[in-house]
Amino acid sequence: MGLIKSIVGGVGGAFSDQWKDFYTTPDSITSTTAIVPAAKRGTNNSRGSNTQASTAIITNGSKFVVPEGYALVLMQDGAFTGFVSDPGAYIWDTEALDSKSIFAGDGVIAPFVKNSWERFKFGGRPQSEQMAFFVSLQELSNNKFASASEIYWDDSYLRTQVGASVRGSYTLKILDPLSFIQKFVPNKYLKLGEAFDFTDLDNAAAQQLFNEVVGSLAGAFSDYVNSSEKQNRITKIQQDSVGFAASLSSVVESAYKWKEERGLEIVSVAIVSIEYDESTKEILKTAQRADALSGSRGNANLQASVAAGIEAAGSTEGAAGILGIGFAAGSVGLGSLQQSDAGATHSPSQDNMVVKVQQLKEMLDSELITQAEFEAAKAKLLGI
Repeated sequence: MGLIKSIVGGVGGAFSDQWKDFYTTPDSITSTTAIVPAAKRGTNNSRGSNTQASTAIITNGSKFVVPEGYALVLMQDGAFTGFVSDPGAYIWDTEALDSKSIFAGDGVIAPFVKNSWERFKFGGRPQSEQMAFFVSLQELSNNKFASASEIYWDDSYLRTQVGASVRGSYTLKILDPLSFIQKFVPNKYLKLGEAFDFTDLDNAAAQQLFNEVVGSLAGAFSDYVNSSEKQNRITKIQQDSVGFAASLSSVVESAYKWKEERGLEIVSVAIVSIEYDESTKEILKTAQRADALSGSRGNANLQASVAAGIEAAGSTEGAAGILGIGFAAGSVGLGSLQQSDAGATHSPSQDNMVVKVQQLKEMLDSELITQAEFEAAKAKLLGI
């Protein structure tokens, strides 16, 4: 007793000629709608045009068309009596011996659903009347988030605490429709026939997800930048929607069990804007200058030397300060610039002078000093 598969795969015009009345998804489904009541298509005063009735109540013998990207769920008294995630046409028949309760195929959701089915299926004999819903199996987009204030995390690369205000959006996917309905969706969406939309401002359950995402942002940033395996930089986060989504999903799962308990997963995250606090802005500027001088921030000596050189440049007049940075950088990472003409003979002082000029040129090319500062420092170095 249950569902009988009538047509496998996509359903075309020939099917519509055979079945004048059937249930399917309504036309007005948004990209953020997770659950919607089954809508009946029928004849309109014998004129042959399709109409829709937004009712979730179905009876024995009702016919269903399950489109690609959706699952059909039948319920009675809060328990499941039927489930279909294979696209096609089906008939609800409580008497047929060849009917089945579940058609989950062998796709990604099959293991989740089959396990949940055994836990939440209806224990008795289904009655004639059932509640019918369609659940989206597609990525549900445009779930926006924003930190109400600055969030802070420790950054192992920068070796300090950094802070920022963040705004963005993420996409969700329902991996297990049965767990999602049973453990998360409020009853009003299963009784009154309302659509469950993640962006509905009156949807308290969706608001809870928003709060949990915002509460996980600091942990997600920390996971993203501090993982020794990932070796990510905070400056790359806006170009790495999948990588940051993995960090956010991991933190959310650890704290709130989205996948395990609710059958939900974060697929991708888009950071629309990230506004660092003033302290972090200065730290990032220093890091960028250090990277330009050394090509790496792999050891503490390099970080300390470059930072000291840059700070000294701000308090030393003219070319002498610029030279100070060049000498500091040369002692910790610019050895690759120490080149001389093949076959030429130079005294130690001449070799040292060539290296320092090359260091200055490197700083000029990295836009750490201006052309005028380069010329002044070079003249002072050469004594002209």
